[in-house]
Amino acid sequence: MDLDVLLLSRLQFAFTIGFHILFPALTIGLGLFLVVLEAQWFFRRDELAYRLLRFWAGIFALAFGVGVVSGLVLSYQLGTNWSRFSTFTGNLLGPIISYEVLTAFFLEAGFLGILLFGWHRVSPRVHFFATGMVALGTIISAFWILAGNSWMQTPAGFAVENGRVVATDWWAAVFNPSFPYRFAHMVVACLLSTSLVVGGIAAWYLLKGVHEEFARRAFSLALWMALLAAPAQVVIGDLHGLNTLQHQPVKVAAMEALWETGAPAPFVVFAIPDQQAERNHAEFSIPHLGSLILTHSLDGAVKGLKEVPPRDRPPVAIVFFAFRLMVALGMLFVLVAALGLWLRMRGGLYRARWFQRLCVAVSPLGFVALLAGWTVTEVGRQPWVVYGLQRTADGVSLLPAGSVAATLALFLLAYTVLMTAFLIFFFRMVRRGPDYVAEPPHFQDKARTLYGRA
Repeated sequence: MDLDVLLLSRLQFAFTIGFHILFPALTIGLGLFLVVLEAQWFFRRDELAYRLLRFWAGIFALAFGVGVVSGLVLSYQLGTNWSRFSTFTGNLLGPIISYEVLTAFFLEAGFLGILLFGWHRVSPRVHFFATGMVALGTIISAFWILAGNSWMQTPAGFAVENGRVVATDWWAAVFNPSFPYRFAHMVVACLLSTSLVVGGIAAWYLLKGVHEEFARRAFSLALWMALLAAPAQVVIGDLHGLNTLQHQPVKVAAMEALWETGAPAPFVVFAIPDQQAERNHAEFSIPHLGSLILTHSLDGAVKGLKEVPPRDRPPVAIVFFAFRLMVALGMLFVLVAALGLWLRMRGGLYRARWFQRLCVAVSPLGFVALLAGWTVTEVGRQPWVVYGLQRTADGVSLLPAGSVAATLALFLLAYTVLMTAFLIFFFRMVRRGPDYVAEPPHFQDKARTLYGRA
């Protein structure tokens, strides 16, 4: 096996999945946001909520379309670039991926047309139901994808027969040890990232002095969402960390750049890990704090990287810095949400231009944190593609390095064009703002009795 083929295949998959994940993350968060807006329109006949719903439904459709296009590539890559991995795990992961298509994608695609074009064609009850089904579809999609990926992190409910994985307990395989924590962590990350995008666009409108009533409602809702999601993410992240320490201690050691097993373990605030020398340069650490964070005990023991052979260790520097980037951004989001609450209580939420500029600046950073978190997860699992069962080098297809390099270059070009097109249409929709012309659906007397308050 040529090392270049392995590296190029990993880079190609990392690039395509890193690009793709941005759009499902946005649709998961926006789907729930749309349900809240439609509930306000449905039960309170709030026309401003209707305008917000129409605007953000357009953004949702744009992100959904790009997500579908970019996601199709991933399934093909599993067969072309990772055929040996597919052969080894296909009996278990294949059905899980199929369930995602059958239960989630069809649900989203089937009801999205009603959400976008059914305003004057179906009853308010049916339209509300369609919006709920689209949002539910995004959550179900995350459920199955996280179930499959979590199984690769903490395999369970399986046996290896004739060199292939077969499921012996589907319940244990789907609800494997890391799945509940990773699913919750991902869904909340999507909500938080989306709230920052919605809040950033609303803040931009307020700074420009346009669509002010529209912007105030969106700004308020986004900050409420961030206030709920940001602290929740800290708690879920801590629980996820405890779970990872139990099942993947080497990953945690790489996250903290801990080479020696220690009791107590320090918290390494900053360092430059040297994988060859098995030590850190320019290290600044706080004694005992690592044990407190990782084990909730001041003298808890934490395994170091030297507990395993060098060939079983992940790239420490990448995991270490990606984890710190994710945590730092998470703390920033908690601060932004807390500042929003403080300003709201003082009655200055819509007048604090410095805070609005801050919200515009942080609006894309939720996706940076999300990508940093996935980097920790996937790079920290190395050198395993299925933890403890199959090495990444044993899962890659036996392809010429030149072929993989050529397709990687084509993906870079194609996805650059796709992202450029998305951003052009996205910013065009944002600049255009809400539609104040479209006539809201009229509720008949019977509809008022059946579907909402009389």
